[in-house]
Amino acid sequence: MAANKVPPALATHQPDRKGRGGWVWEETEHPAKRVKGGEDEEPPRKPPKRKIVLLMAYSGKGYHGMQGVSAAGQVVSLKVWLIDDILDKINSHLPSHIRILGLKRVTGGFNSKNKCDARTYCYMLPTFAFAHKDRDVQDETYRLSAETLQQVNRLLACYKGTHNFHNFTSQKGPREPSARRYILEMYCEEPFVREGLEFAVIKVKGQSFMMHQIRKMVGLVVAIVKGYAPESVLERSWGEEKVDVPKAPGLGLVLERVHFESYNQRFGSDGLHEPLDWTQEEGKVTAFKEQYIYPTIVSTERDERSMAQWLNTLPMHNFSGTALRAADTGAKVPSSLEGSEGDGDTD
Repeated sequence: MAANKVPPALATHQPDRKGRGGWVWEETEHPAKRVKGGEDEEPPRKPPKRKIVLLMAYSGKGYHGMQGVSAAGQVVSLKVWLIDDILDKINSHLPSHIRILGLKRVTGGFNSKNKCDARTYCYMLPTFAFAHKDRDVQDETYRLSAETLQQVNRLLACYKGTHNFHNFTSQKGPREPSARRYILEMYCEEPFVREGLEFAVIKVKGQSFMMHQIRKMVGLVVAIVKGYAPESVLERSWGEEKVDVPKAPGLGLVLERVHFESYNQRFGSDGLHEPLDWTQEEGKVTAFKEQYIYPTIVSTERDERSMAQWLNTLPMHNFSGTALRAADTGAKVPSSLEGSEGDGDTD
């Protein structure tokens, strides 16, 4: 019988060192380099990916994406190869109502959701929503007076500071610490007319928001201004009892800006990174809102009458005492822009 021979495959290997679970074999010969034109050639190496953030804008019409609303200043972080004309190339693959408006380099561990200090949302609504309940629910001739605008802003300012917003979402109980949220500012801007209908924009900046919180904040102020609810319901809504807070339609809700103030203070002036400030892109943001977001809100409001339908449900709410859950009113206002109906963080 012939003696055992060393397998050819192992002939060029020698046991080098003992590793866990057995020997580790190392090749004694290095593979030959590829030769082209008589010269050695190293395989091409891909450039490293870099961490960046993208400034995005999109209309919520027919798009069920981030947080279920339109956005004029969403920010996402990712790693990419920084190829030439990267923004133009990305946008060439997107529909016109979804645009990448800006790009900035960030630190390697940056996360756009976790590093966010605050968000600013705007809510665009027809001003007839503030007309007294005795007027026609959809009086297109209505114009917001200076006195009513002052009342609206006085009520919106009451939201500033830290409050227990458990009545402004279906997700939290009155004693859950995460139901306490901090609002930095909330106000209504001067009205303007589009296609014969007057609109106004409410802006709110907060550290974070819960599901439906902004729509309920707007809804309760509308109910007070129209005369359906007393002003005292605001204070009661921050207490432990269950208060019936109406939820305004999702149509006019837009993510306006994402803030990274702590990141900017730490890295924005270190000489290596640039602050996450989009001042140079403001013109693009405004143009996108004027071309895609605002016209969609106006046309959808005219076609579906979502605000008028919702205003008709306000008499069904009980603002005088402990309330039933909103679902018990049986009121549901459909809208093609509601998406997942998320105003912000949902923890």
